[in-house]
Amino acid sequence: MTYKTLLTHTQAGVGLITLNRPEALNALNDKLTRELSHAIDAMEARAEVSAIVLTGSDRAFAAGADIKEIRDKTFINVYCEQFITASWERIASARKPTIAAVSGHAVGGGCELAMMCDMIVAAQSARFALPETTLGVIPGAGGTQRLTRVVGKALAMDMILTGRALSAEEAREAGLVSRVVPDGTQVETALDMGARIARGSRPIMMLAKEAVNQAYETHLAQGIHLERRLLYSTFATEDRKEGMTAFTEKRKPRFQNR
Repeated sequence: MTYKTLLTHTQAGVGLITLNRPEALNALNDKLTRELSHAIDAMEARAEVSAIVLTGSDRAFAAGADIKEIRDKTFINVYCEQFITASWERIASARKPTIAAVSGHAVGGGCELAMMCDMIVAAQSARFALPETTLGVIPGAGGTQRLTRVVGKALAMDMILTGRALSAEEAREAGLVSRVVPDGTQVETALDMGARIARGSRPIMMLAKEAVNQAYETHLAQGIHLERRLLYSTFATEDRKEGMTAFTEKRKPRFQNR
């Protein structure tokens, strides 16, 4: 498929998706979010892709929802169209590990899109904000839920009710960002992380991702129970045997993703 609002590329087992609406600071409109859903589906289906990196431009990862597109919508419009639900959240359900490489503005829906990824690599210039209340609405793509689970109630309230932005360093200190890197190196860093993931066993990485994500969905006893069952399941894989054999033989494992 030829995309109008995205650029896609693969290298070293990593799929790179770049938001490409420079005239609108990568604002998220219906066209972009539907193309992004399609691109994630395509990356998930490609056997050679083990991790996915999502990025924007140096100036903006994404400047929120396209207000011009939604300004005149009514309750009936957004309810019947399933605004956000219909096309925004595909990356949140990706089974392969996902990394957001963020530079510049990650505002509103852009911040929420980054939070749907498993990890965020932020350039020093990155700024994270959920200023929807200044427009007379609230965050609706998971912002009130994902942000609160990561940074806690007090900081989430501060960001959402006042609209203030977090710097990259503040976001890292709060646990929202995994790494802060010099401007211009965020994509390279994310691709390197993805390539390291790709050198492992794809099914094992997917199981590990599932286990970590369940920590937000269950209480501790349930989470430990799931983790134990997923651990046991790895003993049914050829890659588990290869990994342990390679360790005892003091060589690098040759994983076959099975």
